[in-house]
Amino acid sequence: MLEKQAKKIYLGVGSNLGNKKKNIEFAKFLLQQNNKFKIVKISSFYKTKSYPNYKDPFFLNIVIEGKTTLKPFDLFLFVKQIELKLGRKKSFKNAPRECDIDILDYDQKVFKIKNKNDFISIPHPRLHQRNFVLLPLFEISKTWIYPKKNKKISDLLNSLGSNHLRTIKLT
Repeated sequence: MLEKQAKKIYLGVGSNLGNKKKNIEFAKFLLQQNNKFKIVKISSFYKTKSYPNYKDPFFLNIVIEGKTTLKPFDLFLFVKQIELKLGRKKSFKNAPRECDIDILDYDQKVFKIKNKNDFISIPHPRLHQRNFVLLPLFEISKTWIYPKKNKKISDLLNSLGSNHLRTIKLT
């Protein structure tokens, strides 16, 4: 069971290789296998063109609200293990992948963590520019505040403008 000091977190989960929906469902299953992590809410699936190379396969994306007693870096290691189990390999930036899990928010705090091989920034550094993250996040948390700029999610979405809207909700 999660302890009382569990932190609220948000994860962005995406896939653009293989059976995308199955990959995301398996990632959700693996997240639940850790007794220090609990899924609270899950957004709908969103279909997004690959970026920056629109010729790559499209992405399916969701956002998960969770509770965890894992510390930020331990959560990072945990989600990277899930990506590897789903077949993700180290490749070039923005390469197609079976699974991508980003820590969007950890307890409304800002973290920059560096160890030997990894540098992580929470919230995700480009979160505020990505409607494929903001739309599903808004779906499950309409009052969420972006901790880096203390901005409401509705303001972030409005600042993108319609020319950045590349996402469609799956039915």
